[in-house]
Amino acid sequence: MNASSAPEGDLLGRRRKLLGPAYRLLYEEPVHPVRGAGVWLYDADGRAFLDAYNNVPSVGHCHPRVVAALAEQAARLNTHTRYLHETVLDYAEALLATFPDEIGHVMLTCTGSEANDLAVRAARVFTGGTGFVVTRFAYHGVTAAVAEMSPSLGAGVGLGAHVRTVAAPATFRQTPADAAARFEAEVRAAIADMRTHGIRPAALLFDTVFASDGVFPATGIVDGGVAAMREAGGLYIADEVQAGLARTGSHMWGFERHGIVPDIITLGKPMGDGHPIAGMAAKPAVLAEFGEKTRYFNTFGGNPVSAAVGLAVLDVVRDEGLMANAARVGAYLADGLHALRQRHASLGDIRAAGLYIGLEIVEDDGSLRPSAARTARLVNDLRRRGVLVGISGMHANVVKVRPPLPFSRRMRISSSSVSTPASADDRSHRDADFHRRLP
Repeated sequence: MNASSAPEGDLLGRRRKLLGPAYRLLYEEPVHPVRGAGVWLYDADGRAFLDAYNNVPSVGHCHPRVVAALAEQAARLNTHTRYLHETVLDYAEALLATFPDEIGHVMLTCTGSEANDLAVRAARVFTGGTGFVVTRFAYHGVTAAVAEMSPSLGAGVGLGAHVRTVAAPATFRQTPADAAARFEAEVRAAIADMRTHGIRPAALLFDTVFASDGVFPATGIVDGGVAAMREAGGLYIADEVQAGLARTGSHMWGFERHGIVPDIITLGKPMGDGHPIAGMAAKPAVLAEFGEKTRYFNTFGGNPVSAAVGLAVLDVVRDEGLMANAARVGAYLADGLHALRQRHASLGDIRAAGLYIGLEIVEDDGSLRPSAARTARLVNDLRRRGVLVGISGMHANVVKVRPPLPFSRRMRISSSSVSTPASADDRSHRDADFHRRLP
């Protein structure tokens, strides 16, 4: 039986048998998408789902310009960075142009995990240290080196002995000033504990909207922690897989909102709109000794096809004004959610930066206690109604909303049949015939 028409039960059985027990699915009723267009996913029965969850297809599922760039380069040549290729250099130039002048080099990988792994290696060489400070429910990847810096993977993946955790600067149950002060104090305490155990600090690593910790995009809250790490001889690594590429609406990269230039920046698959491309950018001084002591080669990291895709994504972000769209539509969505909060006691907090929004769900008795059960019910009910969102936070009580960047104010959801955007000015793709041309 063709997988696209197989009943979900058959697919689940095959999945368990073939892929083993470690994989997880979203939602009580798994979604079986077979095609995508813009901000929509379509399942095997032709039902449309409004995608308010997936940031990897950053400029929209199957964007025609990205697909065309991939196909054209794939039909011509695909090699690796041990050969010269203009497109790889063109992409590196275009990407570096989006960063502050202090950031002078970019190294390309296939995944954010690889990018963070590479950043860890570079930080260790530059500082001579091995100690890393991350937030208490962070996620930075799945390689051995960064999995032990990703406490959100659960108790089955232990923290490294050289890793210390601090609370994310949460701004719901404390003021931003208190959150900033606590963040700095905990980073300093982590550094002191490292030294007590003979560990030299290497870096403070955090996602610039603290997405896995529960989405905390407030500004003015990380300065002290970064300063503390730098005073100790360590680096600041900004993980931009979640916040980067125009998502916050006000800046191209999340770290820019904090007003601090990182020493190393890590990037992930949103760079490729679903194609596996990622990378690490850094100040040249950070990579000088690393480059002298070791060579770097990644067969598919920085291949010409990936570079062509990355260039197309940057062009689409610019030409379609997606950063301004993220600001405009994100503000509209946040305003609507704030209005809902006035009527629903279980909506404890709305935290938004462009098209990255966290809704903290609490018990409705005034206690502000996290409610994972309510959150799960809400997310699964939205899935049944045709809207896809996610869950984050240590207590699994934050609804995570991070749609593709072309998200629009004008959407129509149908719970029983194929749904398409409600009007021609919906920006799920500027090509008005795109949906009709899909097979």
